[in-house]
Amino acid sequence: METLGHLAHGFSVAFTPVNLLWCLLGTTLGTAIGVLPGLGPALTIALLLPITYQVAPEASFILFAGIYYGAMYGGSTTSILLNTPGESATIVTALEGNKMARSGRGGAALATSAIGSFVAGTIGTMGVAFLAPVVVKFALAFGPAEYFSLMVLAFITVSAVLGSSSVRGLTSLFAGFVIGMIGVDLQTGQPRFTFGMTELLDGVDVIIAAVGLFAVGETLYMASRRYAGKDEIVPLRGSLYMTSAEWGRSWKPWLRGAAIGFPIGAMPAGGAEIPTFLSYAIEKKLSKHKEEFGTVGAIEGVAGPEAANNASAAGVLVPMLTLGLPTSATAAIMLSAFQSYGINPGPLLLTTQGDLVWGLIASLFIANVILVILNLPLIGLWVRLLKIPAPQLYAGILVFATVGTYGISQSPVDLVILYLLGAAGFLMRRFDFPTAPVIIGMILGPLAETQFRRAMTISNGDWSVFYKHPLSLTLLTLAFIGLVGPHIWAYVEHRRRRGPEHVPGDA
Repeated sequence: METLGHLAHGFSVAFTPVNLLWCLLGTTLGTAIGVLPGLGPALTIALLLPITYQVAPEASFILFAGIYYGAMYGGSTTSILLNTPGESATIVTALEGNKMARSGRGGAALATSAIGSFVAGTIGTMGVAFLAPVVVKFALAFGPAEYFSLMVLAFITVSAVLGSSSVRGLTSLFAGFVIGMIGVDLQTGQPRFTFGMTELLDGVDVIIAAVGLFAVGETLYMASRRYAGKDEIVPLRGSLYMTSAEWGRSWKPWLRGAAIGFPIGAMPAGGAEIPTFLSYAIEKKLSKHKEEFGTVGAIEGVAGPEAANNASAAGVLVPMLTLGLPTSATAAIMLSAFQSYGINPGPLLLTTQGDLVWGLIASLFIANVILVILNLPLIGLWVRLLKIPAPQLYAGILVFATVGTYGISQSPVDLVILYLLGAAGFLMRRFDFPTAPVIIGMILGPLAETQFRRAMTISNGDWSVFYKHPLSLTLLTLAFIGLVGPHIWAYVEHRRRRGPEHVPGDA
């Protein structure tokens, strides 16, 4: 009942005319961005981060959450009609969705995607509302040692999930550590890595780093890989609504996808890729129409993964709001927005910033309703966005990134840092190094350092504080398993596939 009371207060915040307009703007912009291939919510939110210096925090996060949810919806349109996933989480949707479109059932694929996203998004948002207070009660038992161990676990798991390999992910994370250490050490007052430049005494602004790595770096990378010719857009044929048989085949995958996506998204090692692939595998196994998979397209192969994708998007908000741990690129950008307001997400956030948190959660329910209304009738409009010439699109992104960054402090040094980090982001994408761990390292690195120092001060320099506390030892053990476990598993699988080695002299 207490949660329902908080949620009712959140709706009173979200239903103000100004916040409703921000929600509508966010969902519309997010859908448009999701439709455009190669763009995603992380890039868009990074591009809009400078507005945090002008807008109230409730309005900013309602806008960002609308973009986040909207991009999840819009990405399915590109996957189904163009066979070009906008994000890794929509790869599975393209497998069956594009085949359905080519066989004349694109409308049904888009409809099951939109309705499934609504169902799973609503279930996931309810999960955020009711699970977040439970996680907060658990997190209040954490001391400095436990928080440091939790951050080590987050560093290991998130870097492994967001990168193609744990080595690349940890390398990006270390780069974020280094950038995060630039500036004056708040505990000793000594400047670090400033090279005598007074402009660096306050450190590198996380917003500038996010815009540089995601907006500038990603745009340069997409422009460098642009090729001649255009992808074929499959025309929509037939009705945009599902038949009764398609409804019957979709509702169970929606519920199963939501049940798979939300818990995995809420884990420190979550993400959307694992639940979408898992949902696809389950639906393929349970379907009574297995012959449609990979041929004419099975509607279950669209409904389940899309539901899992949107439910995991909601789940990602749980560790970010309650523990301050971002488990996706978009969550890392949103965490930097919290920092720009001087707000540190964690166990006390729900009590110290009740209007912000519960208004944000309530706005997610509203965003889901708006997105269903936007996506089904206006699908023709979203398809036309695919015809925007790429050079104008990339140039516009760079202009907005430059103007927004300069507007933060009117410092030419910030522009130099922006494009240096943009070049670094381009090289990282070129050589398959994930950029999200850099932002995570910048934000959580200094916090982990602070918790480590506090733990060592309380224990008078005794390192055993990290393994004498059962919770801290458990978290460090999980981090160790996360670091070496995949390598051991790969070695065992390699040995199993090779079979027993031939022994010289045997017949």
